[in-house]
Amino acid sequence: MAARQANSRKSRDRDDSARRKDGTEEQSAPNAAVTEREVEDIEERTVPRTPVIYEIVCRLGTEEMARPINSLWWSGVAAGLSISFSLLAQAILTTHLPDAPWRPLITSFGYSAGFVMVVLSRQQLFTENTVTVVLPVMADFNMRNVRGLVRMWTVVFLANMAGTLFAALFCTFTPVLTPELRDGMVAVSRHILGHGWLATMFMAIGAGFLMAAMVWLLPGAEGAQFYVVVLMTWLIAAGGFTHVVAGSMEAFMLALNGGIGFWPMLGDFFVPVLIGNIIGGTALFALLAYAQVMHEI
Repeated sequence: MAARQANSRKSRDRDDSARRKDGTEEQSAPNAAVTEREVEDIEERTVPRTPVIYEIVCRLGTEEMARPINSLWWSGVAAGLSISFSLLAQAILTTHLPDAPWRPLITSFGYSAGFVMVVLSRQQLFTENTVTVVLPVMADFNMRNVRGLVRMWTVVFLANMAGTLFAALFCTFTPVLTPELRDGMVAVSRHILGHGWLATMFMAIGAGFLMAAMVWLLPGAEGAQFYVVVLMTWLIAAGGFTHVVAGSMEAFMLALNGGIGFWPMLGDFFVPVLIGNIIGGTALFALLAYAQVMHEI
């Protein structure tokens, strides 16, 4: 009898132990599931590491260099047309706001309009390509890549100029705008005058660096890309920096309306601004971007 009672107690103890074990596993299962979800959330919200961003930008540059000239050309023309809306938006804000010290801080947001159209629609903008195309060339420096870089820069730059020139002609010689708004565009454009050659180049270096920084920020921005574009381009306008494509619309408007001659426009604006944008976007930012990951790729 005693043996049977002892065996019965052992059996109940085993059952109780098994039930406690099963309960513990059931309680721990949700915790494990929550932990896995938390890990996934952490991975989704973590900003990509610098080498990952580098690879994304580098791959974009490689893909862009491989595109046919016809595609690059028409995408560049579209970018030139789109970027003209930066000057139009600034003129609209300028003509409707009082002449106050704070007005440039507000009108500078108009400068972002054309860039939002260009960047978010993936049109070909010259200064944006100073980083995306240079990085793959630096990673694998050979004549084939150098030719691809020169080919793309040339096609995109000329296409951008064709787009802004057409937009300036359209705004000047057709009744698409009111005289007040056209005069406002010419008035806004005058900010590119009155600077020396070196000063203009150094202001363009700042713009080139900011544009390249924008390209570097976009892969990690995800849903905030709009705000990144607005912020970086607002800084260009508010800081008085000079962008060769957006500025070409201003230069063409001045030239077509008697505000500047052809040779001063070419020698005192286009040459220093083009050199400065390339230095800021390539020599400064692209080299720094490559230097910080060259031992990790």
